[in-house]
Amino acid sequence: MTGLDLPVPGRALAIGAHGDDVEFACGATLAKWAAAGSEVHLILLTDGSKGTWDPGADLDTLVEIRRQEQKAAAVALGLASVGFLDLVDGELGSGAAERAAVCAAIRRARPQLVLGHDPWKRYRLHPDHRHAGWLTLDAVVAARDPHFFPDQGLEPHRPEQLLLFEAEVEDHFEQVDGYLEAKLEALLCHRSQWRSTMGIEEDSLDAAAQRAAFVARVTKEADATGRRARLDRPAEAFKLIERV
Repeated sequence: MTGLDLPVPGRALAIGAHGDDVEFACGATLAKWAAAGSEVHLILLTDGSKGTWDPGADLDTLVEIRRQEQKAAAVALGLASVGFLDLVDGELGSGAAERAAVCAAIRRARPQLVLGHDPWKRYRLHPDHRHAGWLTLDAVVAARDPHFFPDQGLEPHRPEQLLLFEAEVEDHFEQVDGYLEAKLEALLCHRSQWRSTMGIEEDSLDAAAQRAAFVARVTKEADATGRRARLDRPAEAFKLIERV
């Protein structure tokens, strides 16, 4: 069975491995909910310190650039807040210490709905995406039960629903017509990723055409997702877990 358009959550929390992961996967959905009055928060797990093809880059500077890009992207989507765990990019684990940190973030935000990477996605190459998925699931379980990490001094919290993006099995779609512009604006805030992720060479004579091609690519993907849901409009896809 395929679901369509959840009721707008009062509060939602998206958890992403890297700057721009959430924007690619569910940026339009978050913008839609925020515009409808939802209090939407974002937690970024890694510091982005490996997010460049420049071997001579100053990594401390890169980390700060990526932090500011993420803040700008959050504004473009209308998010209530963005938080940074600053775990090392490319070296993300899913052990007890990382789980405790994400658990604390969930307990503080107290979301009705959590969004995160699907760790069961087959043939996923990037280890951070796999670990981010496990962290989200494990931290949701920890956050709901009082005997996990009691030293945090935070009240337990059980979200009502979990949406996994980049899903191996898609069974829920959010219609996002009218919100692709916000998604694209947020994505383009990540200028340090233009070359490596979006195919835009900022100083190239072809930069305008490359940017237009990127916009067309994102739009085409959203339209294709809508067609998978038998819609005549763009959409974003998820795996919905309701027994949380």
